Amino acid sequence: MSTAPHPGAPAAPGAAAARRGAPATASRPASHPSKATDRALPIEARGLVKRYGEIIAVDHVDLTVEAGDVYGFLGPNGAGKTTTLRMLLGLIRPSEGSVRLFGRDPIADGIQALEGVAGFVEAPRFYPYLTGQKNLELLAAYDGGGAATRIEEALETVGLTARRRHRVGGYSHGMKQRLGIAAALIRRPRLLLLDEPATGLDPGGMRDMRALVRRLADEGMTVLLSSHLLTEVEELCNRVAIVRAGAVVHEGMLIDLLAAAAGGYRLETTDDEVALGLARAHAGVSDADTGPGGLTLRAEREAVAELTLELAAHGVGLHALTPSRPGLEELFLRLTESP
Repeated sequence: MSTAPHPGAPAAPGAAAARRGAPATASRPASHPSKATDRALPIEARGLVKRYGEIIAVDHVDLTVEAGDVYGFLGPNGAGKTTTLRMLLGLIRPSEGSVRLFGRDPIADGIQALEGVAGFVEAPRFYPYLTGQKNLELLAAYDGGGAATRIEEALETVGLTARRRHRVGGYSHGMKQRLGIAAALIRRPRLLLLDEPATGLDPGGMRDMRALVRRLADEGMTVLLSSHLLTEVEELCNRVAIVRAGAVVHEGMLIDLLAAAAGGYRLETTDDEVALGLARAHAGVSDADTGPGGLTLRAEREAVAELTLELAAHGVGLHALTPSRPGLEELFLRLTESP
């Protein structure tokens, strides 16, 4: 697990050192920081590669996250999502390629590149023997800059005010996830990176997490959401990147991805056997098949209109004709499981 480092301070609870029960050394100071601008993209990654010996974990990944995006970073387990997030935050060095966060390079500029950036990778971790309040106070002390004054608001935002004085060791998994977001919010981020925030949550916890992310996005925060939970992404995200075996196989607007995959139809007829034969023989129809609900096929609208006339000419009645729009799950499987 890793979190975005807090500027000018040792690694806080939630950083790798917290596993050992003690803070790590301070991050190295930035040298020759590049200048960030308000117009710079929240995330711009080009040609990112990460090799471990002969293993390529990330293979020339390009990502562009624009201000106001809720950006879904999708892929099956082991596809390279977490490794990519680590490179975005400067936690590991790319073998090739570049990253800019609001115009700054997290490797060359160090901790200064994380100004306005917060989140967690894998899962947030805290000192279990301290309360949620004390954990956040410790993080705020590392951060400075008025972070302590934002603790109450952050706890209220994530719904943990009533449990603020309880030890984190007694928190549920979902409460720890929400405390992780509270820890990010005290930094007042413009960009929030969340790695599988709903993993391991029960249905109610997943609903609450989606509502929280949506609320933050509606308030103007840019969010990158790494996930393999497709319902979560379909409900929240406006843009997506889908990765397979370390490489991006699609990046763009979610609505465009869904529209490009449209063109499927379902037919219910009085004679599916005859209808299937006619559909398969039609030049404008592809992938015709039968199932419990009738015929399924892919075709342009004009070809479907021609087919219905042909069915009528052969005495086949039409009970129903409905367009079939694939959901994100079907498209995800097409893109990640195809050879």
